[in-house]
Amino acid sequence: MGTPRIARGAVARGVISVAALIGAGGILAAPAASAQAAAPCGPRAAACIDLSDNAAWLMDNGTVTYGAVPITTGKPGYETPPGTFSVTYKDIDHWSKAYDAPMPYSVFFTTSGIAFHEGSLREQSHGCVHLSPEAAKAFFDGLTPGDVVEVVP
Repeated sequence: MGTPRIARGAVARGVISVAALIGAGGILAAPAASAQAAAPCGPRAAACIDLSDNAAWLMDNGTVTYGAVPITTGKPGYETPPGTFSVTYKDIDHWSKAYDAPMPYSVFFTTSGIAFHEGSLREQSHGCVHLSPEAAKAFFDGLTPGDVVEVVP
């Protein structure tokens, strides 16, 4: 009997179905390395961003509640800064005046205008954290002003 495998991308999408957990012998098995173990942030973080792995999570007291999800971040010259920040405000239908572009489901966490928001997962940003439409909604719904956002290099 082979080792149970998770459907490719199931953990990255933040969804593991029963079918994804069924091994070759039809036995349910938990993943050996879960997205929860991979989140590199501390217990204060409500959101965790790993710049080197292009991944983000929502967390509660050190436990992953959503993710890992794929992200894109700042391009050269506009790098997303590492550090510990707090959510400052949210705007479901934000429009960037600086870049004349929509930023749906924006959750701002720096004083320089960097936010999580729906955006391209193929192109880097001007510092913001781009999320898929589904993940952007989850981060918007899951975070409130004052929540800690940890960004690790």
